[in-house]
Amino acid sequence: MKGSQVELWSVWLSGFVFIALSLYATQRLPAFKDHSRTSEDAILDSTSLSITIFTAPKPFKGSTGTKQTLAVRSWLALSAYVTIVLYSRDPSVASFAEAFDSRVLVDTNIDFTFLGTPFLHSMIAKSRSYISDISVIVDPETIILSGFTSTLNHVYQLDRDWLLVASAQNVSSFPFHLDESGKHWQTDNGKRMKIQELQKILQKNWQGKRCYTRMLMVWNSKDVPLHDGVLPPFLYGKGIHNNWVIHEALSSEFRFIFDASLTITSFYLNKEDDFSPIHGNSSAVDIENGNWEYTGNSYIGANYGSFFYSEANSSLVKLLKCNKQYIMVDTKKNIVYSLRHKGAINLMKESFFPFWLKENTIYCIDRLKPQTISLDCSVKDERKIPTTLELPFSLESLLSITADKTKTVILTVAGYSYKDMLMSWVCRLRELSVENFVVCALDQETYRFSILQGIPVFTDPIAPSNISFDDCHFGTKCFQRVTKVKSRIVLKILKLGYNVLLSDVDVYWFKNPVPLLQSFGPAVLAAQSDEYKKQGPINLPRRLNSGFYYAHSDNQTIAAIEKVVRHAETSGLSEQPSFYDTLCGEGGSNRVGDNQCVEPETNLTVHFLDRDLFPNGAYQELWREKNVKAACLKKGSYIVHNNWISGRLKKLERQVLSGLWEYDPGTRMCLWGWHGTVSNSEVNFEERVDSFLSSL
Repeated sequence: MKGSQVELWSVWLSGFVFIALSLYATQRLPAFKDHSRTSEDAILDSTSLSITIFTAPKPFKGSTGTKQTLAVRSWLALSAYVTIVLYSRDPSVASFAEAFDSRVLVDTNIDFTFLGTPFLHSMIAKSRSYISDISVIVDPETIILSGFTSTLNHVYQLDRDWLLVASAQNVSSFPFHLDESGKHWQTDNGKRMKIQELQKILQKNWQGKRCYTRMLMVWNSKDVPLHDGVLPPFLYGKGIHNNWVIHEALSSEFRFIFDASLTITSFYLNKEDDFSPIHGNSSAVDIENGNWEYTGNSYIGANYGSFFYSEANSSLVKLLKCNKQYIMVDTKKNIVYSLRHKGAINLMKESFFPFWLKENTIYCIDRLKPQTISLDCSVKDERKIPTTLELPFSLESLLSITADKTKTVILTVAGYSYKDMLMSWVCRLRELSVENFVVCALDQETYRFSILQGIPVFTDPIAPSNISFDDCHFGTKCFQRVTKVKSRIVLKILKLGYNVLLSDVDVYWFKNPVPLLQSFGPAVLAAQSDEYKKQGPINLPRRLNSGFYYAHSDNQTIAAIEKVVRHAETSGLSEQPSFYDTLCGEGGSNRVGDNQCVEPETNLTVHFLDRDLFPNGAYQELWREKNVKAACLKKGSYIVHNNWISGRLKKLERQVLSGLWEYDPGTRMCLWGWHGTVSNSEVNFEERVDSFLSSL
């Protein structure tokens, strides 16, 4: 009896230890939803998951358009619950989407470079505004053939947030297309092909290794960010941002990260990477194919450490389908577990295996290891990353790209202390669909910042180098040096044959004033009045504001601006008094009526703009209104100038608190129309504004 009791207790104790070890192993793995508990979960299958696929296509033209069309149709064929969002501003993309009704949408409200290339961080942020069970970002030419919906159906059971990645294979040819129904693959002569047949053909045409340069990125929740911190301003479809996202997602541990490259068949046709821009201008092609993306990512690489060389990708858990079941394998730790059964098995330590890990499954795992080597590619071998940022943009090349059909360009000049206000100004113009602007950077910091934000920027080689960060407001010596840069650059642009609207970054635009300003015709300089009194003439001495004016490229205007530049060079003041004294005469001797001057030598007319339409910072105390925007719009204002206030910090604070602010420094994105949806955290816009003001 005692012996039997001892044996019984031994069995119980062994069972208890085994259960405890199993529970411990289970806690270290993602849990799974039990879909048998509710009727709603019981009917969950691959067709009921709402999937939104996001991409940023190039124009649907030529061979690129053909490849993109095939890719998009392959996505639609995956499930009736697939919706596609195309981030683009190109008319051909909008025309393409119309043929698919509501299943293919076009979204233009993200951040693009001036050449039309979208930013990845803006794409991911905007995806959060779409309601969907699963979100996907994929290259616009990647064809998804099989395994996609079945894989998602299984991994959707994971009872936590996850991020799935799957690298796309490169193939030499794919002579097949979808039929009119969009459901069946067939040859050119109409022969229907089975998926298994296509996969065998593709395997013969694989080109090189699977890498993460082109991949599917899939996640199941918008509530948890993909990674900690802020995503750098990567240009989508260029560079190696995929590796950075994977590395940061693994490091943050916000989500369970795994690689499904072996369960999802996706591929793209072999070709040279075509980084041609949206615009057809030859100068744009030269810039885009030259240093634009390369220098952009070079600067990112120099500032974000060694993430390009990380070996983190090789530690991704691999999803494998074998013996009609999905299993996950950590090839580094030799751990395997099933999506159906809780528990993990260490292949190196266990002497016996559970029933679900059969001999043929172990065989599949052994075959996985050599394939894993080909999945992990070293970015270090792909690019040599310099540590300096080159200066590829000349003023002439930018003007040929950005100027509108009337050869008019909008110019602003900024230093690094005003980079946030510069971005708010840029974001506002982009919201108004005003793209014909260029930025003159007063220092290398502003140039690099602007490059990474996709702004058409150039540097002034003779700009003053000793620019104060905080003490460069109106009346200071720094301000006097900086303002004289503006008239020189305006003169240079006029001589190149372009009309110029000079606008300081502290000018907020309500609507595009260019058509109205052009209506004054040649030989007329239309400038803002700085007069603050409500009544009386607005062309009084020293009341011409050189921070907002329109100059036409004609002989009279060029000759007059030349006189202004010469006068400013010998003056100990800013350029603003030089404008008035030269064009309107000292003391206003050239005044005509209450709102004009005529320069006698060049016969240039200076027209002082209506202050209701173009109010300065002191006019009728508009900046003190509870709702500045409403007060200005009631007057029909085109712009309002944030001047007549001393100090950079006060100027920034006034504009941010007024609501006339379009840029979020925390996420480095334009805000237009979607406040509160762009943050990588749960901090709302108001809190970020408070944080921004506190940092000033």
